[in-house]
Amino acid sequence: MKKTVTSLDAFKEDQTEHKIDASRKLKVAIIGTGWIAGAHMQEYKQMPDVEVVAAADLIPDKASDFMKAWGYPDARCYLSCHELLENEPELDAVSICTYNTQHAPCAIDALEHGVNVLLEKPFTVTLDEALDVMRAEKKSGKILSIGFQPRFNPNMQMIKKIVESGELGKIYYIQTGGGRRRGIPTPYGTTFIEEKTAGIGAVGDIGCYSLDMVLNAVGYPRPLTVSGYKSNFFGTRPDYYPNHPEYASKFQVDDFAAAFIRLEGDIVLDFRIAWAMNMDTPGDTVILGTEGGLRIPSTECWNGSVGGPMKLYQEVCGQQTETVIPIIQTKDDLFDLKIRSFLDAIKNGTPSPVPSSEIIYNQAIIDGIIKSAQAGHEIAIEIPEI
Repeated sequence: MKKTVTSLDAFKEDQTEHKIDASRKLKVAIIGTGWIAGAHMQEYKQMPDVEVVAAADLIPDKASDFMKAWGYPDARCYLSCHELLENEPELDAVSICTYNTQHAPCAIDALEHGVNVLLEKPFTVTLDEALDVMRAEKKSGKILSIGFQPRFNPNMQMIKKIVESGELGKIYYIQTGGGRRRGIPTPYGTTFIEEKTAGIGAVGDIGCYSLDMVLNAVGYPRPLTVSGYKSNFFGTRPDYYPNHPEYASKFQVDDFAAAFIRLEGDIVLDFRIAWAMNMDTPGDTVILGTEGGLRIPSTECWNGSVGGPMKLYQEVCGQQTETVIPIIQTKDDLFDLKIRSFLDAIKNGTPSPVPSSEIIYNQAIIDGIIKSAQAGHEIAIEIPEI
């Protein structure tokens, strides 16, 4: 039976104060001490039940310099993930903040050492890598959570609530994506754009967020087929980088991708993502159902957020209606919520807040887009059982 929503209040969360038991401290290590590791460390330092004890980075002195800068001069530092894991037998958890191509080997190593893992996005580079990580996760019995902090944005959660309320009816078409007019992430060097470190470009870096926004809302249906396209017209142009024209020769991934994906439940997903393009946005996210439609405004510099009030389109008593869904203001820090939910799952023995069982479908789509683009035709997506 369709649930009738008579007020936006029906979508509101019950706000309760979160209490942290600081009597049991979790020993945590950071693997990969680049810029994203700083966001993790900033949150861990505020957690009364966390003790950051170690860090690892392939670049000599980088981990020790990082730990000193964050006020941990006595922390133990290592030159590899494996060395850290071998020498820190009492670890409870690690944040894996390496470049993309090291996500799988580091996650597998940590899980095999019996350590819970918070893995930064994207999950991995390929589907096969993601499956290997899940096998290690299953064997270990430990928690693996993927770093999709937009999930904790109340506006993103509102999208899911609207879909689950039944107000849209049966979902049959989704348009989603995002982009930046000029936003190739080279201010952080070339690790995002070289094959050996990144493996994938915009489709994995910000495309995974866009896919999660809608797939999570509709219950993560299984992807069946994908017809994908990718290009790198901007990243390979020396004039894109006035101060570093040599970056053009190092650019080996995608800066734009698009795809048409068929999902279980007779849903089609029209997707596009860009690090750079001659447009401010490739379009709003749209979810079409038999009883209503939802428009989610895009942003000019897409990073997994809602660009403005959403709008719900319906027909009421023969009249075409539009309901504005106001932006929900929150003081919560999404990184804080991402990390806190991971720590709570460890301490309480509850399921992973962003489980691999869902994100494997996200990764399968990304992998399928790359393979389809290389093949030049639609391909079937095959995901073996773990």
